[in-house]
Amino acid sequence: MWTNIINASVQTLYMVFWSTLFSVLLGFIPAVVLTLTAPDGLKPNKAVYEILSFIVNVFRSFPFIILLVIIIPFTRFIAGKSIGTTAAIVPLTVSAIPYIARVFETSLRETDRGVIEAARSFGASDWQILFRVYIKESIPRMLNGIILLIISLIGYSAMAGTVGGGGLGDIAIRYGYQAYNTEYLIYCSIILIVFVQLIQMAGNYIFRKLS
Repeated sequence: MWTNIINASVQTLYMVFWSTLFSVLLGFIPAVVLTLTAPDGLKPNKAVYEILSFIVNVFRSFPFIILLVIIIPFTRFIAGKSIGTTAAIVPLTVSAIPYIARVFETSLRETDRGVIEAARSFGASDWQILFRVYIKESIPRMLNGIILLIISLIGYSAMAGTVGGGGLGDIAIRYGYQAYNTEYLIYCSIILIVFVQLIQMAGNYIFRKLS
């Protein structure tokens, strides 16, 4: 039993790590565009902002289990297969990109306007303001967003396991629920709780250091 649980735990961490990395990298781009083109941004553009905001909202509206099924052809195209731990990274990433994009946008737009105007008065260019003011001032807030993303992805990874994605969710369903072995359900649940607590504690510690 413990061999299965340990392997499943490694698979869960594998899915969460890569989906977090990809979604943060890919979600940062629309977040910056939304921030720059917002009505109070450095480059206001209502058309670009409204279209991109609509796209982000549409993808955020899909429940993960439905998105998991809808993008099976895309998953097969990217990963070469539609089931398995590696394949599960694709829907996890797709579901996380709009979420983290909106979180990053909110973090960036909460930057003190006084600091932005001060940088502008010293002759800073828009790109300098973006990188040295917006992003620099928002790092602690964005870190909080990443921690919340990781915790959400842990739950989503368990859901992906119910449809062949592997991980603790897969073990809990196959060996716990379907085989009527409550020990699997209990141990898998405890491990997921421990993961979440450790990640939140680490996030809080780093946030205090950065702040």
